[in-house]
Amino acid sequence: MADLKPPRNIYIVGAQNTGKTTLVNALEATFAKNTSVPQPRIIKEVARNVLIKHNFTAQDITTSPSRAFQLQELILKAQFEAEQEVLERGGWFISDRSAVDPIVYAHKYVSEVASLQLRQSTEWLQLEERMKNSLVIVCQAGADWLLDDGVRLMPENREAWIQFDRIFCSCLDEWGLEYDVVPFTLTDIDERVEFVLKRWRLRGEKETV
Repeated sequence: MADLKPPRNIYIVGAQNTGKTTLVNALEATFAKNTSVPQPRIIKEVARNVLIKHNFTAQDITTSPSRAFQLQELILKAQFEAEQEVLERGGWFISDRSAVDPIVYAHKYVSEVASLQLRQSTEWLQLEERMKNSLVIVCQAGADWLLDDGVRLMPENREAWIQFDRIFCSCLDEWGLEYDVVPFTLTDIDERVEFVLKRWRLRGEKETV
C-alpha cells in the first residue's frame, strides 16, 4: 500500500447484517499500520445516531410510511453533513453505509415516488457525483451471521434478506453507480480486507495513468 496514492473515498454498503461495520473497522486498522498513507476518516453510525437523536425505532420503517420517509430524509442529510465535514478539512474517508442506503430503504418501505424525491434533493445530486468517483463496495447478503441488536431493522427471513440485497444492487445498476461485490462466501475478514484493497490498488493505478 505504501507506494500508492490514496484513492478517492471508499463506501462499504449493502443490506443489513452483511458485515459492513466489521469490514470498515478492519480497513481502519489496516490503514493505521501504514503511516506513509494519509489516514482516512471513518464515517459510521450515521443512521443509528439519527434514530436515537430523533426518537425513531426500526419498526417505524415498516409501520408508518410517513415516519419512514422522514427518517430516510434525515439520514440522507446526516450522511451529506458527515462527508462535508471530512472534505472541508482536506481529508478522505471510508464510509460505513452511504446516501444510497436511505434511498433504497425509501424505495422498499415507502414508495418509488419517495425514492425519486430523495434522489432529486440537492444533497443527493452532490453525493451521487462523489460516489461515481469513489470506490463502492457492496457486502452481499447470505452469510450465517444475522444478529438482532435491537436497533437496526431486521429482515423477516433469509429470503427477504437476499431480496433486499438484490434491490440494493438493482438500484445501483439503474443509477449508473459502479460497484464491486464482496461475496457472502468470503467470510474471512483478512480476505475481505484484501478484496477491498485489491480494488483500491487498481483504482490508484488508474488515477496515475
